Order: sequence, then structure tokens, then C-alpha cells
Amino acid sequence: MPLDRDQVLRSAAALLTRKSSATMDEVARAAGIGRATLHRHFAGREALVGALEELGIREFEAALDSASLDEGPAEEALRRLIVAVEPSAGLLSFLVSESQLFEGDGINPGWDRLDARVAAFFRRGQENGEFRIDLSPAWLTEALYGLIGSCAWAVQAGRVAAQDFSYMIVELLLGGARRSVEE
Repeated sequence: MPLDRDQVLRSAAALLTRKSSATMDEVARAAGIGRATLHRHFAGREALVGALEELGIREFEAALDSASLDEGPAEEALRRLIVAVEPSAGLLSFLVSESQLFEGDGINPGWDRLDARVAAFFRRGQENGEFRIDLSPAWLTEALYGLIGSCAWAVQAGRVAAQDFSYMIVELLLGGARRSVEE
């Protein structure tokens, strides 16, 4: 029976989002395969994290595509994005905390593509008068990522209800990003 690589990655992601220090043995057990099989496909933790990075980038790009950020009011587009990204929020939270992915010269260019798309969305909202202009699109992008990661951790830990994921992120971000009437 051939190994379902995506299923192994999803099992690894599920474990690592709960326990970022999990060993390769623990990852293999979580995926329902032997350690040797895991090592044949991923030579070590670095290779596994690299494959998870590719998966996370693909999933976030798919969420951006499905959210149609260029259509309609920016607030509605943001709500669509959060709903679309929710299934992979735990994986993204794990990835942004993996400092090895963002050190040195080997940074995956996929992160720059994602950042550019999200920043362009926030810039559109600013240009349309929907978002504050005193906060840079780059900062709003980072704030969005931080809220997604924090909410994923809070849901996973049982501190907040999973059904409130989208609401909490959108309302907190927009509460600070909406353009004030006094301006």
C-alpha cells in the first residue's frame, strides 16, 4: 500500500500544533506508520518541517484564492478569508513559530508571496476608506497572522470555543483597523 504523504503531513501537523517538540518517533506513531517509513520520506525533522511549510503555504494560498480578496467590501473579504484559513490555522500557527524557517538565506519565497497578497488586501481597504491609514499594510498583515495563530492555540487549549474562531479574529482586528469617524 503506497504511503499517503499528505495524510502523514496532516497527522504530523496535528501533533506538532499541539506539541511542537514532538520527536520523529511520536510523529510516526501519530501518522500510524513506522519510524523507518517516516525517515524514508523525511530524512529528519528539518525535512519534515520543510514539507509542512510547503503544505502550509499551499493551504494559505488556497484560502486567499477562495476568499476573493479583491471582491466586495474589505470587511466581507476579511470574513471570507478567516473562514477559509480556519482549517489550517493550527498548522500556520506552528509554522510561524518555527524560527528555523525564517533564518538565513534559505527563506521560502512563498512567505513573501503570501505577505504581498495580504498587504495588498489591507492597502485596498485603506484606499477605499474602510481601514485606518495610520497603520501600515505590513503591520496589519502581521497582526492578522498573530491573531490567527493565537486563536488557533486558544481553541486547541480549550480556552475559547471553536465556533467563535472567525468572529473573534475579525472583530478584534477590525475593532482596531476600522477607520474612525473622528479622523
